[in-house]
Amino acid sequence: MDHALKEEKGFSYIEAGEGETLLLLHGLMGALSNWEDVVNEFSPHYRVILPILPIYDMPLLTTGVRSLSKFLHKFIKFKKLSNVILLGNSLGGHVGLIYVLAHPGYVKALVLTGSSGLYENAFGGSFPKRESIDFVREKVQFTFYDPAIATDELVNDVFQTINDRHKVIRILAMAKSAIRHNMNKDLRKITMPVCLIWGRDDKITPPEVAVEFNELLPNSELHWIDKCGHAPMMERPVEFNQYLGEFLNKIKK
Repeated sequence: MDHALKEEKGFSYIEAGEGETLLLLHGLMGALSNWEDVVNEFSPHYRVILPILPIYDMPLLTTGVRSLSKFLHKFIKFKKLSNVILLGNSLGGHVGLIYVLAHPGYVKALVLTGSSGLYENAFGGSFPKRESIDFVREKVQFTFYDPAIATDELVNDVFQTINDRHKVIRILAMAKSAIRHNMNKDLRKITMPVCLIWGRDDKITPPEVAVEFNELLPNSELHWIDKCGHAPMMERPVEFNQYLGEFLNKIKK
């Protein structure tokens, strides 16, 4: 990304623009660059902040979605944020859901895209064979409708990550934590506006997951993007930003 990474008080994040705060949360294997088109589109009118979630930095025993939610609260307090609009993809959406249940007073609205929390089919049902970059490529392609989105650079990044033993055991611990922490019984308690933007061809959190989120969240709206997989803000950024912009206009003060 073109924006410089800031390092302060143990936090690493990108910040751009001024105005109401959009706080963006990446997924388990995601990166800040996944949100690049959202930052470019909305930073002229909003304060857009992207923290790096410390997935690889927590002690193994506390590696889990609840710990990420606690980290998020520390970050929000550190930045003195309030009334934020929280956006989360995949695991980031799950962390956002846990956070708003614990600290609803800090969040104005929630945007979920390919969020875990109800069901996810991580890596297509099996963890990649670490020694095989072709197998990794196949599983990264599984994330998208268009396999061309899985560039060599992206595949190599994932390959290097899962061949780092320290990282891979935390990825597995985090994935297990997400599966255990099912939100089914809690979603009705989230009464703030929620925008669901979903790829109709998402194979990791399939369309029926979005429908269930929409049914269980009392104040939610659901938007579909055709020919799109698990990361709509990456794969179909124009459509994603259009739905996001309409939602933001609707909830303006």
